Amino acid sequence: MITVQNLCFGYTKAPFIENMSFSVEQGEIFGFLGPSGAGKSTLQKLLTGLLSGYTGSAVAAGTEIAKRGRDFYEKIGVDFEFPCLYEKLTARENLDFFGSLYQGPLRSRDALLDSVGLLRDADKKVAGFSKGMKARLGFIRALLHDPALLFLDEPTSGLDPANARVMKDLILAERDAGKTVVLTTHNMADAAELCDRVAFIVDGTIRALDTPHNLVMRRGAARLVYTWLENGGERSAACPLDGTGDDAVLSALVAEGGLRTIHSQEPTLNDVFLEITGRALQ
Repeated sequence: MITVQNLCFGYTKAPFIENMSFSVEQGEIFGFLGPSGAGKSTLQKLLTGLLSGYTGSAVAAGTEIAKRGRDFYEKIGVDFEFPCLYEKLTARENLDFFGSLYQGPLRSRDALLDSVGLLRDADKKVAGFSKGMKARLGFIRALLHDPALLFLDEPTSGLDPANARVMKDLILAERDAGKTVVLTTHNMADAAELCDRVAFIVDGTIRALDTPHNLVMRRGAARLVYTWLENGGERSAACPLDGTGDDAVLSALVAEGGLRTIHSQEPTLNDVFLEITGRALQ
């Protein structure tokens, strides 16, 4: 669905995106993960045609971005971090207006509003919406023309946990329906939960690219953490997951039935990102 080869771009003579190459398969959620200013949003703007003047090749939905025509935007949907909406119009009027820009069939306006809990507010002016309501409306605006390729920039930013859960479930549903999703975020928990693969981006370059699981398991050893009672107090210890048989204390507690709690503890994507790049995600 997306193929990028030797992509370079700069706002000045100095390159900001430098020699970047990757591909995104149809039907996967691909995440760009990195701190603010790493180049995630710039890359998204290049792939959606909002920035031009790159060198190398960037093909999305079968089109070299530099040679895109009007039909390219029939195939993609874009949800910006800061929603682009007309605040003097109602939610329904916004969707009607943006829907009029597309030539193909549209998804049900009211069904989309209902999916994000906005149907009851459909006839209210967007100026009176909260930040989270605007974010949800911006998201379904990107789905309105049923695009095959979705670009989502920080889709859960500013949402409370309940609405963030709704948003994530909708993103997974789009993937399950065969859509391709490109997700930019600095939220490692969202990336770990949603993405089939992630690319760590720092200073305009890709430092690592793999599934979240593979990145975690390759870069850090899992540990086993356990607790027991001793002299009226709780004590704890840890050992490598592949070294449990060599832990004399653990073996004795298992034999005596003295374990109080036991659980595995794996590195997080944030731990892996810090190890690879020397910088924290959040």
